[in-house]
Amino acid sequence: MAIRVREDYRTLTGPEKAAIMVLSLGEEHAAKLFQHMDDEEIKEISQTMANLGTVSANLIERLFVEFAEQMSATGSLVGTYDSTERLLMKTLSKDKVDAIMEDIRGPAGRTMWDKLANVNENVLANYLKNEYPQTVAVVLSKIRAEHAGRVLTILPESFAMEVIMRMLRMEAVQKEVLDDVERTLRTEFMTNLARASRRDSHEMLAEIFNNLDRATEHRFIAALEERNRDSAERIKALMFTFEDLGKLDPSGVQAMLRAVDKSKLSIALKGASETLRDLFFTNMSERAGKMLREEMASMGPVRLRDVEEAQMMMVQTAKDLAARGEIVMSEGKGEDELIY
Repeated sequence: MAIRVREDYRTLTGPEKAAIMVLSLGEEHAAKLFQHMDDEEIKEISQTMANLGTVSANLIERLFVEFAEQMSATGSLVGTYDSTERLLMKTLSKDKVDAIMEDIRGPAGRTMWDKLANVNENVLANYLKNEYPQTVAVVLSKIRAEHAGRVLTILPESFAMEVIMRMLRMEAVQKEVLDDVERTLRTEFMTNLARASRRDSHEMLAEIFNNLDRATEHRFIAALEERNRDSAERIKALMFTFEDLGKLDPSGVQAMLRAVDKSKLSIALKGASETLRDLFFTNMSERAGKMLREEMASMGPVRLRDVEEAQMMMVQTAKDLAARGEIVMSEGKGEDELIY
């Protein structure tokens, strides 16, 4: 049986182009892209990838050329919250646009209960502690058990017991009651959460700059300082850098040591300040510290690029630990930046 090879570029759909691009980038880069997509996007691209079949080298090259041209063209089309909002305002009332935009900006999910599953348990508990115990019981009965458990542990203990007692006595929840709770969550909680989560452009750029190699980052910052020194200073203040790990307390350093690959740690510390090195060594056993020092000494000169990659990986690990609640990092550079 002859194998069908995709060669006609004109027949490619958007998801197919995305799937080919992701496959071409390789596993490591694809994994990083998937981290920035929601579940529905990942499912769609994965399904498309599975059904692609054989794609010709000429077609892949054509796709890369088109991608490069679009990225470099000054007239590229860029969709943002602001441009979407302006377009909607031309056809819909302001109230309707506000409702749509707040829903878009809120946590991902098709239903209200899907959205709640993506809300940090501390944020959710802080809101629910001011509601009636019966309302909280309904909400916790509708979300995942592990998420509900984490919320319960954060609520004040006496209030949590009130909620538990109502959950024990709760029978099938009437649709009218569910609808009423959902409406309250949408109009009060999600609206306020969406407004609070609108990202400042300086925060967005600080996160992007954090993921650049050191030379590129310095080049952009220097160029920005010439054009807009205030913005450059704000972005620098918001950036979380490798040296900021020096503000970790012992439990934070130990969490990092458990999570970081030891070979990467030795490369990262090779280019670190003496103060930061000492912080990590003092939180290791004498034997582990001796082994790490010996490994660093035996590796000889290390390429700057490898050091920067290892340090960037450690910064990302710190952010991942914060996302899982093992450490809590604030965004600013204040003295309470890292709180445990």
